[in-house]
Amino acid sequence: MRLIEIQLLITATVTALMSGFFFAYSISVSLALGKLGDHEFLLVMQHINREVQNVFFFICFFGALIMLPITAFEHYNQRWFVFVLIAALLYILGVFLVTVLINVPLNNKLELFNLSEATEASARRMRNIFENKWNFWNNVRTITCLVSVFFMILACLSNKQD
Repeated sequence: MRLIEIQLLITATVTALMSGFFFAYSISVSLALGKLGDHEFLLVMQHINREVQNVFFFICFFGALIMLPITAFEHYNQRWFVFVLIAALLYILGVFLVTVLINVPLNNKLELFNLSEATEASARRMRNIFENKWNFWNNVRTITCLVSVFFMILACLSNKQD
């Protein structure tokens, strides 16, 4: 196996892992959380937001962010370059920027919310501020990342034809 193939596979793998992460959250975790009461929902989301900040998540999240553009620009002379470039742009715009500009600020706002002193009404207001917006943008990340993986698969298949 050539180095270029290894690089493509690693890039595709970390991108696919992130896609699976967002997809699993969208089709299971969000649905389960939606059935919880306001206080329980907020408490569980606070715990999830803390626990997701781990080495495995960061390796995949930033691995895709770094590997996609590097793989594209190192191989700009390959006919599959455009597939990796599209995958990189999708990931940067639809995953990274959405995460940094929307989901993380919502997570930070939720982290500052003091549940131990929250009334039912204030918990309800916080959930209304957080839940639908966070889920919508997580679904955007999911779809964008899935499409990014699709383009990485095209790049891998096109490389095999060379």
